[in-house]
Amino acid sequence: MDLTALAREFVTLFVLVDPIGSIPVFLFAVASVPRHLHRRFALRATGIAGVVLLGFLVLGQLALESIGLALGSFQIAGGIVLFLFALTMIFGESKSDTEIEEAEKHRDHLAGAVFPLAMPSIASPGAMLGIVVLTDNRTQTLAEQAVTAGLLVTVLLLTLIFLFLATYIFRLIGHTGISVISRVMGIILATIAVDAVLVGLESLGLFTMAPEAPASALP
Repeated sequence: MDLTALAREFVTLFVLVDPIGSIPVFLFAVASVPRHLHRRFALRATGIAGVVLLGFLVLGQLALESIGLALGSFQIAGGIVLFLFALTMIFGESKSDTEIEEAEKHRDHLAGAVFPLAMPSIASPGAMLGIVVLTDNRTQTLAEQAVTAGLLVTVLLLTLIFLFLATYIFRLIGHTGISVISRVMGIILATIAVDAVLVGLESLGLFTMAPEAPASALP
């Protein structure tokens, strides 16, 4: 896996997990939690999200194949869903607003690290779907999938650091800054979603992507 592919997968995972967008959710969830427990709260939420996402990485495609679904079909469906998810990031309420509003209806401080922080903020439906799309057992070796898992763990560690520094980051950029960053990530995710659809079509033999022309051949 070259550096370009590594950077692409890292950006994809970072956008899907959206660590910055989880900051307001974390601050809401710990509002009534003693300050000395905030780090333990963040560790628990990130750990639960990591178990869920790594579970999808290991078992997601196996579950699809066990019911006779082709990965290409899942990539197309996943790309469409991710595109719709991206549209909600760009045009809808920000991720944090939606999740905080939902959590206020079912607020349970003891379970706050699980809902809404671990799920659906960090381990969002888009992240679960995206991690399966990124790992294809038929084209990727175990080593390449291990690299993807390593990138996911790196993103989760960055998420944990952001949560540890949540109060300072929120003071620095505010709710508006977080919303702007999340919408920019939505644009990136929309591009990734379109590419996932094209890869799915190609794997099913319905579309062939033309190879990029070498720089020397460009006018």
